[in-house]
Amino acid sequence: MRVRRISRIGTTVAAGAALLLAAGACGGAEMGGGDGGGGGETITIGVKYDQPGLGLDEGGNPVGFDVDVATYIAGELGFEPDQIEWTEAASANRETFLQQGTVDMVIATYSITDERKELVDFGGPYYVAQQDILVAADNDDIKGPEDLDGKVLCSASGSRSANNITEDMGIGAELREAGNYSECIELLSNGTVDAVSTDNTILAGFAAQSPDEFKMVNAPFGEEKYGVGLPKGDTERCEAVNEAITKMWDEGQAVEYLDTAFGETDFAFSEEQPEPEGCA
Repeated sequence: MRVRRISRIGTTVAAGAALLLAAGACGGAEMGGGDGGGGGETITIGVKYDQPGLGLDEGGNPVGFDVDVATYIAGELGFEPDQIEWTEAASANRETFLQQGTVDMVIATYSITDERKELVDFGGPYYVAQQDILVAADNDDIKGPEDLDGKVLCSASGSRSANNITEDMGIGAELREAGNYSECIELLSNGTVDAVSTDNTILAGFAAQSPDEFKMVNAPFGEEKYGVGLPKGDTERCEAVNEAITKMWDEGQAVEYLDTAFGETDFAFSEEQPEPEGCA
């Protein structure tokens, strides 16, 4: 596996993208057919609004790696950037949004799991992350998951990252639940929790924002396959998404988006192209 260290953090989307922000629950799920845009049709995509480097609301427009990936995939499906309607998709509402038709797809650090596959379909993965730990910059006690025993660990609602440590690894950390990872970072900042653990991509973005306050322990573990969430049974759309992801990597766009997204940290992103898991 090749990795690259980079030195700048990006907050731009694909060049020239005119993004439309959908306020609250939007009605853009009327896409028409599935062959793409044209005729004023739109596609509604759920992304995060609170994760630097991945999906962050800046002045009414989301920016970051996931947003760039979403814009590319939508383009391959036939939608221009101004035909994309963005909706905030928190970890806790991703399945619900897809099941209710609030969005057409979710690209929001959405890890593919067997449990989630019971409820929604996935294209991809488009990137494979690992889990890591974020602590205060002056914390030298926590160097890996085993050091979280007896510590207070923040858990974001709808995410299984903390459970990977307490349940799967059997480490006796005390969980403190927050609404999202931005709230976890606030709790870490004021000393309410000792650590935040989730995907290294997410933590890298927060560390880049406040390098004097936080640091990653750089002890990656596990595997998080980021998928494109789709309504259950949308096999045709899933196959088209997989073709788009393959093309994105083949053209070098995926690495370019990663290169733009992360910096000012010790995070080394993977340049290895993920294998599509196939569509049911």
